[in-house]
Amino acid sequence: MKLYFSPGACSLHPHITLLEAGLPFDLVRVDLRAHKLHDGSDFYAVNPKGYVPALELDDGAILTEGAVIDQFVADRAPEAKLVPPAGTMERYRLQEWLNFVATEIHKAFGPLFGSDEAAKDAARARLARRFDLVAKTLASQPYLMGQAFSVADAYLYNMLRWTTHTGIDLTRWPALQEFFARVDARPAVQAALATEKS
Repeated sequence: MKLYFSPGACSLHPHITLLEAGLPFDLVRVDLRAHKLHDGSDFYAVNPKGYVPALELDDGAILTEGAVIDQFVADRAPEAKLVPPAGTMERYRLQEWLNFVATEIHKAFGPLFGSDEAAKDAARARLARRFDLVAKTLASQPYLMGQAFSVADAYLYNMLRWTTHTGIDLTRWPALQEFFARVDARPAVQAALATEKS
């Protein structure tokens, strides 16, 4: 498999998931501004959506959307227990969290990468309400699904990393700070971060 990634982007959580799962893969760096690969070829030829992550499977098929890639990878390494078994209520709860992070947190960051200050303030207020809800869950358990780390935690961690560069102070949410530190200390997370910096 090949994971198409860009440092600092939302491709970090599938990178973490691949490492947590212990599956072999190669990394392919994408210049998202130019939409080019390291060899100068057009990234749109790989993913017509033009963004990362994209996972190239061994048969050449391309899978996109981080929350889907996370589940695909985790299902290939059930012994890593990164997702509950398919068809269980616990799996649907995991999907509930993945969808919440994708639609209510991830997408809410969009205006914070623009130049309109009013839009940025409104986005921070929306994110604060979302973070209130997540912090309530994490105040009583170490991870989104309870005691065990899951792909939803990798995705949330990826999003919380963006707060540093977008003017959101996590000290308002001690449970989120503790969660961030807990996930940040995981060997797979540190390995992904180190690789993406090089």
